[in-house]
Amino acid sequence: MSVYLFYFLSFLALLSAAMVIISKNPVHSVLYLILTFFCLTGHYILLNAQFVAIVNIIVYAGAIMVLFLFVIMFLNLKENPEKTKAAYLKFAAVISGGILLTLFIAILRKVELMPVDYINFDAEIGLVEKLGKVLYRDYLLPFELASILFLAAMVGAVMLGKREVGERNF
Repeated sequence: MSVYLFYFLSFLALLSAAMVIISKNPVHSVLYLILTFFCLTGHYILLNAQFVAIVNIIVYAGAIMVLFLFVIMFLNLKENPEKTKAAYLKFAAVISGGILLTLFIAILRKVELMPVDYINFDAEIGLVEKLGKVLYRDYLLPFELASILFLAAMVGAVMLGKREVGERNF
């Protein structure tokens, strides 16, 4: 049953990811991207990584996509109708896509799938408790460095957004 669900979610994720690129309306693209994130969350749940699934829904499908929608709605994209692309740009796009497809085929040709060890498989590996133990035991220094980096980014954002004395935005 889970194999069929995996294939269904994979198909839906690939289809919605393609629709993100193909769709001409940016709002529709964002909605397809949200669908892609939900499909990826289904994959995380199938892999027994509930924490990553919840974080994916909250952070990516929730916060970041809402921010994308707000930005797209503020841009007022209907004033600039899309101009037709030049023929050389279409030709360059086809050549680039062909090179990328050739690279994917060359890379995937050498891929060997690892056998699954069902006997030694730890079903609780994606749970929060296991993740926290690994994070604070094995990766404490990178975790702390990342937290310092995020703190510096937050301070920088506050400093950039801070109004000067006498400055009016509206």
